[in-house]
Amino acid sequence: MSLAYGNNRSAQLPPIVNRILYVKNLPFKITSEEMFDLFGKYGAIRQIRIGTEPNTKGTAYVVYEDIFDAKRACDHLQGFNVMGRYLVVLYHQLNYKAKRVDLPKEEERVEQLRQQFKNMGNDDEDDLS
Repeated sequence: MSLAYGNNRSAQLPPIVNRILYVKNLPFKITSEEMFDLFGKYGAIRQIRIGTEPNTKGTAYVVYEDIFDAKRACDHLQGFNVMGRYLVVLYHQLNYKAKRVDLPKEEERVEQLRQQFKNMGNDDEDDLS
């Protein structure tokens, strides 16, 4: 179901939609000016941050002034070909980092569950004899 948000500013947007777009699969040689030209067509941009480290190259964050402009940009630029690469445009998930699991604690919890089920299995074997 597709809704036209452009003309209806009072429309209810899905909860995932926000002003910050996360862009992947960017050409490594793209400049800030080219990013502003490409994304600026859809509305006023507050900030663009392009990844420069080896593990962030080819990615960027684009922050729009208005959530509806971000929605239009995401809808129109998803899969758009830039310098031979197809863009992946997603909404930044603000709570994603908060949901990360503390690996040592999770491993400890799994080990406790294993012991608990192992002990339960031994009890069941005694009942079957």
